[in-house]
Amino acid sequence: MKMTFNTMLLASSLAAFMTLGVAQAQDAPRIGVRGAITAMDGDAMHVKVNSGEDVTVHLTKDTQVRAVTLAKIEDIKPGSYIGSAAMPNADGTLTALEIHVFPPAMAGTGDGHRAFDLKEGSSMTNGTVGDLVISHGRTLTVKYKGGEQKIVVPDDVPIVNLEPGDRSLLKAGVKVVMFAAKGADGTITAQAISAGKDGVTPPM
Repeated sequence: MKMTFNTMLLASSLAAFMTLGVAQAQDAPRIGVRGAITAMDGDAMHVKVNSGEDVTVHLTKDTQVRAVTLAKIEDIKPGSYIGSAAMPNADGTLTALEIHVFPPAMAGTGDGHRAFDLKEGSSMTNGTVGDLVISHGRTLTVKYKGGEQKIVVPDDVPIVNLEPGDRSLLKAGVKVVMFAAKGADGTITAQAISAGKDGVTPPM
């Protein structure tokens, strides 16, 4: 069937609108949500965040759930893929605020070095462990595409594993950390949730 000029114009405008809508969804601001679950109501998760407010976070069929379990520095080997929130030192190294170890299937997640919101001035580095020195202090060399960082790990810094999980972890009292999209109407939608298992508090 032959399309009229008006029909073609409408189709073109609709395609442009849909493309814009997808771009806007992808560009929705991401916010950090850290706190404890107070209730689950279907796909709505109610969380009391660490600053004291109550927020509702929506889950979708694509929302990933990861279990957070305790780990030790000895669990980290050369070739491990990790993430670390850290603070800068005067000599160019970083001091870890926390370390999370990814399972092999998640290697490459968030690769790089960027600003982070755990503490003012903090950064997040995700990459592959090169050198691991424990004998004289604990220092990790973390390599990512385009660079590397040396990260000093104090004895009291929490170290955790990120493991595959499911929604059975999401229940009242469980501590969670997530980075969620905040829509123009204020709706918060989680893309991935890190949930503490067996009472663990995710340190990220």
